[in-house]
Amino acid sequence: MSTLAPEIFKAYDIRGIVGKTLTPEVVRLVGQALGTEARKRGLVSIVVGRDGRLSGPELAAALAEGITSAGIDVIDIGRVSTPITYFAAHHLGTGSCVSVTGSHNPPDYNGLKMVLGGETLHGSLIQSLRQMIEARRFVEGQGMVRHADVKEAYISRIVEDVKLSRPMKIVVDCGNGVAGDIAPELFRRMGCEVVELFCKVDGTFPNHHPDPSKPENLEDVRRALRETDAELGLAFDGDGDRLGVVTKDGEIIYPDRQLMLFAADVLTRQPKATIIFDVKCSRWVAESIKYQGGKPLMWNTGHAFIKSKLKETGAPLGGEMSGHMFFKERWFGFDDGTYAGARLLEIVSRWKDANWPLKNLPNALSTPELNLKMQEGEPHALIAKLQKQGKFPGAKQLITIDGVRAEYADGFGLARASNTTPVVVLRFEADNAKALARIQAEFKKALEAVWPGLQVKFDSGH
Repeated sequence: MSTLAPEIFKAYDIRGIVGKTLTPEVVRLVGQALGTEARKRGLVSIVVGRDGRLSGPELAAALAEGITSAGIDVIDIGRVSTPITYFAAHHLGTGSCVSVTGSHNPPDYNGLKMVLGGETLHGSLIQSLRQMIEARRFVEGQGMVRHADVKEAYISRIVEDVKLSRPMKIVVDCGNGVAGDIAPELFRRMGCEVVELFCKVDGTFPNHHPDPSKPENLEDVRRALRETDAELGLAFDGDGDRLGVVTKDGEIIYPDRQLMLFAADVLTRQPKATIIFDVKCSRWVAESIKYQGGKPLMWNTGHAFIKSKLKETGAPLGGEMSGHMFFKERWFGFDDGTYAGARLLEIVSRWKDANWPLKNLPNALSTPELNLKMQEGEPHALIAKLQKQGKFPGAKQLITIDGVRAEYADGFGLARASNTTPVVVLRFEADNAKALARIQAEFKKALEAVWPGLQVKFDSGH
């Protein structure tokens, strides 16, 4: 009997520390539960892919063993980005897949992102897997493992559809994550000259952490743009489902601004469409979508939540501040950093200066995502208290669909619990530095009031 750590069953994936809370035995049990659930749903096979982490091969093998022991076949597509695993579920007709990935977490983490019958497992569905494992309610059978390579199909599908108006020279930083196996080749075949940074896959991430939402991880891209004649920089996270963008002069185009660009493009072909964005995004996102004739819809942070809302609403596009972009128009609706990069290049290549449309997106003084580190389980408890007891006297509206977002006449503040690591995520935006400092002070006071002993420090914004 393996000891199961309940905290690995997150809101929209399974995530734990390798060898401690996430062992091959635990992953095998998850595989049995997934196989059992697949049998209940009348499914026959599940695609399994893994990112470049050192623990990936052993955990993927344990997962396949568990799935096949429940009588479900496994199609092993090897080391690929999470988006390619999602693509394979469509391309191979299974509708089901598991990506063994630690995403942007430290090297000692790994996890599972799961789709069954076209449904991304999250919330109560993930908890039901845990309950099934604890009760050992598994069906038995004898599934087969076969291997497939879908990389060429993935690249070809994008290259056939996404077209550059002119050749471009770009910097591509994969942070030694698994996107290094695919992104340079994809962009070259689209007509780009590529300056590669850290595109060799290495699960120890020896150069910088593969998380483009953190400005410090984009310093190498900035330097390469200064030192070469490349006109734009793209960066990817550890499993290739998130995109970072840097202009020639070193400005980071945060994902909420990327979404404004994508929305304006999509709305030319799908007028009046709903565009979904998460609670961390700028106030300008909704304004920009409305200006372009679309319908803005704010929703919970989390790839599974956004995908579920896309399905429910029929929206052609969604995006998150963390860098996940979901294209349903011309694509499959899953989050895909390399595909988002391709679509971005398609748009900006229409200008002689590719940076012009990016530099001219609406902007406000804001902070990047700020993380307040706590113990496992504490962030959600803090946010629950903040929702019930938090005082925000200057706010005109409190939005509590995911954490607490306080809207002010001149900005907003947000505090929410991360669903992947034990941190409270904070983000602020305002019309000027004075307003930003005031909103941050109000949040600091509210947070420290509901959680005595907490010490909150903030970034001054950019």
